[in-house]
Formats: sequence, structure tokens, C-alpha cells
Amino acid sequence: MKIKNMLSIAAVLALAASLVGTPSYASTSTNASKVVCAATTAVGHQPKVIPTPKVTRTYTNKTFTLVTNCGNIVIAADGKDAPVTVQVMQALATAGYFNNSLCHRLTTAGLYVLQCGDPTASGSGGPAFTYGNENLPAATANNYPAGIVAMANTGQPNSNGSQFFLVYQNTTLAPGYTRWGTIIKGLNIVQAIAAQGVAGGGSDGTPAEKIAIESVSVR
Repeated sequence: MKIKNMLSIAAVLALAASLVGTPSYASTSTNASKVVCAATTAVGHQPKVIPTPKVTRTYTNKTFTLVTNCGNIVIAADGKDAPVTVQVMQALATAGYFNNSLCHRLTTAGLYVLQCGDPTASGSGGPAFTYGNENLPAATANNYPAGIVAMANTGQPNSNGSQFFLVYQNTTLAPGYTRWGTIIKGLNIVQAIAAQGVAGGGSDGTPAEKIAIESVSVR
């Protein structure tokens, strides 16, 4: 399964139906309507060639700031539970890999995520290396709650690259996607993009409101 199809709505609904209890979905932020997106010139493009980062098993918690045309999204990265992922994402960010890249995919039914991190904006782009899963949740309801940031993959274990998704409403998924951070500022931005829906209608596709990562800072 290719990254652009990394989340099967049918599979999600089947998993959710098999779980005990009713999910308590996060409500859309009342601040969502206040988000204003500036025009962006970002388009799909060939990504920078980044060598395989050297990583260690030691951890340092980091803060990633996604500077977007719709405002800043700040992520508290979990270097303790996902040390390799955080180090790789830091290496990509500091090399400018994500600069001027579009968030290319929005899902609004069964699962609630905005997917970013592919400079090609095709849903199948990524670096020339992959790495393993970390910090996988249990197979329970709402195991990817609102605010979680997780890695997309090809559907196969240990196939992480650069693509990641921002969860804007409580979501239940098969526990195969590395959770590596939590949005601590700017969740309302993601919710505002979601409120505009998918371009051309439907529940899975290009966001109707264009959102681009202009740069990423890590500290």
C-alpha cells in the first residue's frame, strides 16, 4: 500500500466497530474560524537529497515549529519514546527538506488527519532511506487522539520516511504509525483547514484551503 493510501477508511471503520465503547471525539476549536491563510507559491517539487542521518538511542526532547502560510504549528517532540524518529525529522527539518512544501492530504470521515512532509505533494515522495517504528499505541479506541503527530508509512512495518500526519480530532487507527509528538500550539489551524473540507468534495484528498510549510525550526 502506497503512502498516499496509508489510511484505509474501510479498515478504520471496521477496527472502530470492533472496539468496545463509543469514541468521544474532540470538538472543533472555536478559534478555527479566526485562522487566515496567506497566499502561497508552494508547489510540488523534487525534494532535497538528504543523506541517511546518524542517530543514537539517546534522547532529547525537541520543539518543532512549522511556519505555515496559515500560522505557526508548534510540536513538542517526544525524544524519549521516539528518539530515532525525532532525530531523523530534526535532520530533515534543519536541512530545509520541508521548506515550501504543501500539506497534500486531508481526511474528514472515519479518520481526521492532515498529512504533510512530501515535497512532491504527490503522496508518494520521501527521502532515500527508511527507518523503524517507535512508540506504537495499543489497539484501542482513540489511540491517535487530537493533537498527536505521527509518521505515515507505506503500510509495511519500519517504512517511515518524511511524511507525517497531524491529528485534529480523535481518531482510531491500526497501531502501526509512530507517534512522535504532540501539537502544543496551532491545533486550531489544522482544524480550520479541516473545516474547509477537501477540494472538489469527498472526504479524502487535497485540502480545499491550501496550506504550505514555509520552513521548520527546531530547538
